[in-house]
Amino acid sequence: MSADSTDNTDNNNNVNNGSSGVLGAIERIGNKLPDPAVLFIALLGIVWVLSWLLSYITFDVYHPATGDRIVVVNQLAGENFVQFMATMVNRFMTFGPVGVVLVAMLGIGVAEHSGFITTAIRGLLNITPKQLLTPMVILVGIVSHSAVDAGYVLVIPIGGVIFYAAGRHPLAGIAAAFAGVSGGFSANFVPSSLDPLLQGLTQSGAQLLDPEIQVNVLNNYFFTTASSVLITGLGWYLTDKIIEPRLKNVEVDGDAEDLPELHPITPAEERGLAWALGAMVLGLVVLLLTLVPASSPWRAPDGALASFGAPIMQSIVSLIFFLFVIPGIVFGQVAGTMKGMKEIIEGMTKAMHSMAYYLVIMFFIAQFVIAFGQSGLGTLLAISGANGLKALGLPISVTIVGIVFLTGFVNLFVGSASGKWGLLAPIFVPMLMTLGVSPDLTQAAYRVGDSSTNIITPLLPYFPLVVIYCQRYVKSSGIGTLAAMMVPYSITFLIAWTLFLLAFYWLGIPLGVLSSYEYVPAP
Repeated sequence: MSADSTDNTDNNNNVNNGSSGVLGAIERIGNKLPDPAVLFIALLGIVWVLSWLLSYITFDVYHPATGDRIVVVNQLAGENFVQFMATMVNRFMTFGPVGVVLVAMLGIGVAEHSGFITTAIRGLLNITPKQLLTPMVILVGIVSHSAVDAGYVLVIPIGGVIFYAAGRHPLAGIAAAFAGVSGGFSANFVPSSLDPLLQGLTQSGAQLLDPEIQVNVLNNYFFTTASSVLITGLGWYLTDKIIEPRLKNVEVDGDAEDLPELHPITPAEERGLAWALGAMVLGLVVLLLTLVPASSPWRAPDGALASFGAPIMQSIVSLIFFLFVIPGIVFGQVAGTMKGMKEIIEGMTKAMHSMAYYLVIMFFIAQFVIAFGQSGLGTLLAISGANGLKALGLPISVTIVGIVFLTGFVNLFVGSASGKWGLLAPIFVPMLMTLGVSPDLTQAAYRVGDSSTNIITPLLPYFPLVVIYCQRYVKSSGIGTLAAMMVPYSITFLIAWTLFLLAFYWLGIPLGVLSSYEYVPAP
């Protein structure tokens, strides 16, 4: 951008940062919150202090499964504190979300580094008819979650480019892409690293109440797959009927030399993409063929595929790894973007660099979650909260709606998905389990609330980046401009998606693989 444009950007941001009203209040309050990693350090300290103080109190609260009285264990007592220090490293190494997410990211990193993911997205958008641009941009944004942050740095700016090239307002393209990438963050028919991340935290929270319980990585897969259709349809209507008409009088005044272009796919990239997609399809066919025989090694000893004991269910993350790494390597070799093993390792290394902050925050989440559970505070809070909800006599449907809206509100102030669920899962999951609600349903409710308000909070790490994308076309764009554009998406998604989840619940449609709606303690 030019110097004048940069100065204008600074002025606009200064004006919006001092704005009044709800948006200004949210931004001011959110900026006072500590970094999520610091937040969990503080929460760990609070757990220690509360466990010490409450360990002297006898609570008239009993475990619903065992009938034992709940006792708070002082984590600052000499033996307990020494045990904490001795197991700190192992807590982190064995904490469920860490390993599974990193393994998935190794494969995705190769596919990203080779250019397979970016070329596939560009190719899909290049061949889309003009009348289907909006739903395709939204759908590609949804699918981009498989590459974690690729949607923010690739799909959203391309949304503006492709709308501008088609003679439509570029800000509408950016809004549609942002709605898919961030508003539809939990709507996807392709498994991604988000699935094991949330599943690991959900399982850790559930095991505070039931140490033997297992949660499948794809426990919300059917719901998120159907949700991708819902979000695409809603986003299509909102973009074409509400957002773009409101932008018709907004002049595109960006500097011509600064406006990005959508480059065509080269012949080498076309060949690489064809071979890579062929390799992906071939791999899936081979997998399906090996699943069919009754003696398949993928099956559990009783012959079942859809059981926690089946190797196929325990291999989901490994399969995600190969689903990306093999096409990534094939694309790199055929297109000439990767020359050998060194660049394959480089792609994995680059992906791990992007996960540095994730590792930091997960270290402290692991310490907090385990200390929270061992202190008995998590169980005490969950059972006490459940008893209170039982006393209110609210229907399960109302409780689920409450979880969705509370999550959406918290999301305005805490942008990290892992940070939010790391904080909420140890409370929500066991609390609702005591009411007979499965961890699968609680996690689905969290995903709806978390996704719906992503697009209206300036505290989303990528929110300022999307503002910059807007300023390429309309120099006066600011935080308020983007937030105002995205409010219709956020409100519509929150209400319609919540009703969609309730429809699944009322009709008994499975949420995912090995999922349930009710929690029944093991005898």
